[in-house]
Amino acid sequence: MILAILTLLAAQLAPSDTSAAAPAAAPADRWQDECSALAGRRGEVEVSSATPVVPDPFFVANPEAGIRAVPVRDVFCRVAGRIEGNIGFELWLPRSWNGRLLGAGVGGPAGVYNYTDMAARLSQGFATVTTDGGHKAADARWMADAKARVDYEHRAVHLATVAAKALANRYYGQSVLHAYFTGCSGGGRQALKEMENYPDDYDGVLAGAPGPYMPLQSVRMLWFALEQQRTPQGSLREEDWALYEASVTRTCDANDGVRDRIVENPAACQFDTAKLLCKPGEIGGCLTAPRLAMLDAIIAPMPDEQGAPMDGGLFPGVRTRPGPPSPLLRAMWADGVYDDPDWDAMRFSRSGDLAKANAAMPELRADRTAIGPFIARGNKAIIYQGWQDPSTNAGPTIDFYRALARDNGGIGPLSDTVRLFMVPGMYHCRGGSGADIFGGSGQLPIAAGADPTRDMLWALIRWVEEGRKPESIVAARDPDGTPGLTRRLCPFPQSARHRSGASTDDAESFACAEDPVLRAMLDNS
Repeated sequence: MILAILTLLAAQLAPSDTSAAAPAAAPADRWQDECSALAGRRGEVEVSSATPVVPDPFFVANPEAGIRAVPVRDVFCRVAGRIEGNIGFELWLPRSWNGRLLGAGVGGPAGVYNYTDMAARLSQGFATVTTDGGHKAADARWMADAKARVDYEHRAVHLATVAAKALANRYYGQSVLHAYFTGCSGGGRQALKEMENYPDDYDGVLAGAPGPYMPLQSVRMLWFALEQQRTPQGSLREEDWALYEASVTRTCDANDGVRDRIVENPAACQFDTAKLLCKPGEIGGCLTAPRLAMLDAIIAPMPDEQGAPMDGGLFPGVRTRPGPPSPLLRAMWADGVYDDPDWDAMRFSRSGDLAKANAAMPELRADRTAIGPFIARGNKAIIYQGWQDPSTNAGPTIDFYRALARDNGGIGPLSDTVRLFMVPGMYHCRGGSGADIFGGSGQLPIAAGADPTRDMLWALIRWVEEGRKPESIVAARDPDGTPGLTRRLCPFPQSARHRSGASTDDAESFACAEDPVLRAMLDNS
């Protein structure tokens, strides 16, 4: 069964037309020797292994936690090494190269390699590089190490990129023609850091669900997880969140002119949570008073200790993750801030501990709007964000884009460099009720290969190399390998509008048009 699945994936990821860039000449017949010759140490970069890989019939990298295995059928040189002793990286160099380097970001606490994007895009001719962020997932209390923290914040991706370009130059005998970066969640944050801190690294970045102000997002997630521990009778279960989400969808589904089980723009939705309160004697399909009170608290702006709002709250219908807080959240403060494995989370202070996190990890934030060097180089960025994301919520991403517009000449000039695509119905990086396959990081299969109308990475490449702005992207939902729902994704502040009488499951039935609610959000920046 596993062999059959891998064979199917290999067929879906077969190389397609990648002629947008002139491909480099393939290494000579001695390519295996030339690959092995990359091993060794140069400065702070130590290549521990450089192995020729000839798939028979395909190659699959050892799976890492949370990383999906993708088969590779292409011959390549697999390079593995370390930088400064602690920053692990892998670089895959295809024998048939399209002249481009792709950096593949990793999410959450990092500590693993993004083999999914590496394998998928290697089949399209990219040299691909990834890093573990300066530590391994199994490393206990790595956040207590100051170097590991700053490498995780921003240095690891940059140093791995510099090393990858040098190694590619040695192997192919020519420089990388164009470099791109893709990532979602923590990988999306890494993409923004590259745009903000290292504009010379990549000609284009694709940043998914980036959580621009991650310390504040982490405060929200930890605080409300602790609040539910303090008030167990109000703790929200999976079925409570599902009820809330479904109720909001029923109420606001038709706001865009069509009932299709997807809320196109939750910012235009109005929902009265009091409708969910259990009536006397009612025990199912409703919320008890304590749970309704907890729901209202979570979706509202989070207050600081004096009652002032610290964020904008959640859009209607957005759920959060039930259960205890993520171990990464505890590690941020127990290890990264206090260096105390016995730190008592119940003493957590929203404003005080946010300030301490920002002091201990100042580069964990990726919301810097001074991107003049990135713009001046002619670089491009595409940001994408699921409206229904329960982890890195949509509001902060929109706020960051609004701030970018405010500080870089307005939405008109900004849209020549950076575009934001909101994805209706999508959860964190993928999943949810909407169409969630459009060439984003970790999304398989990659729709239509190198089609820039359906694949955001190729849309980014066309923008950089041909100057053609992405006016819309067709997203698909294809859970079982058969044709299904497609949707048109639009650049902010536009939303998709349905043509009366047309199919509700076909992207061709929708057109992008300016959304007055989203425009008002920009105008009020």
